[in-house]
Amino acid sequence: MKIRTILLASAAVLVAAMPLSASADTSGKKIALSNNYAGNSWRQAMLTSWDKVTKEAVKAGVVAAADPFTTAENQATEQAAQIQNMILQGYDAIVLNAASPTALNGAVKEACDAGIVVVSFDGIVTEPCAYRIAVDFKAMGLSEVEYLAKKLPKGGNLLEIRGLAGVFVDDEISAGIHEGVKKYPQFKIVGSVHGDWAQDVAQRAVAGILPSLPELVGVVTQGGDGYGAAQAIIAAKRPVPTIIMGNREDELQWWKKEKDASKYETMSVSIAPGVSTLAFWVAQQVLDGKEVKKDLIVPFLRIDQDNLETNLANTQKGGVANVEYSLEDAQKVIDSAK
Repeated sequence: MKIRTILLASAAVLVAAMPLSASADTSGKKIALSNNYAGNSWRQAMLTSWDKVTKEAVKAGVVAAADPFTTAENQATEQAAQIQNMILQGYDAIVLNAASPTALNGAVKEACDAGIVVVSFDGIVTEPCAYRIAVDFKAMGLSEVEYLAKKLPKGGNLLEIRGLAGVFVDDEISAGIHEGVKKYPQFKIVGSVHGDWAQDVAQRAVAGILPSLPELVGVVTQGGDGYGAAQAIIAAKRPVPTIIMGNREDELQWWKKEKDASKYETMSVSIAPGVSTLAFWVAQQVLDGKEVKKDLIVPFLRIDQDNLETNLANTQKGGVANVEYSLEDAQKVIDSAK
């Protein structure tokens, strides 16, 4: 999928094309990004997309500021304090990738009560005053098992690699995977580890559990863990099962190499890191008086055998297959939810 970028000229055109009925001018508004974690390639790509798109929006005079902040640890208490600081600093909107769906609700409510727009994405919050942008993570997990059911109709043993413990995304993807195994009982999950959405963590976790596992036909994952799983399995001199990938460049490179060498087949699925840019534009639109539904759903980004090379060619070294959003894209998402 071709990565869409926002250039200064196009941003200016989009500003000019904004609806005349907008009830507010956002050129003086300040938006902050509160991010709970930056320890993997997906989060780094998410921050890069935010930086690229929002800098152009600031240059074009769409908003006065779009400052990103990341907590040192993935702790809800630390992120709650960060949000409270943003309230004191006078931000008009907070775009939030949350450490917990519920533990930040108090701080989010404080922000809303102070007249601040809160838009959560990826790691969303349940506080009713906040907006939420997410993919159907449960459907994403289910799609992995559905793919394996088509490829391996006889079923077999699966290893599940989960993400960051306690985070909404991890729980939802895992729930979808388990729903899939219930739907296709020929599969059995024989082991589960947390890979924290990071290749090195996943590799160590898989290496640790492999000696206790029977032969595997598949590895179901959450992103940032497929390459690490492959390396651990190869190092253990075990047959390489069908490993679901998570759109990271190192995963796609390994898949391409194995595809060329032995026609290795799999699929890859993840939420695009550029969803942070959609959240930015949604926050801007709310500040501009646009009527927006509290819950917006965006599709996950899937890569299959026949479009692997195209997606790999458009993925930055060390990065993640991505889609970035423009103001026009955000307006379409908002309108389609009505």
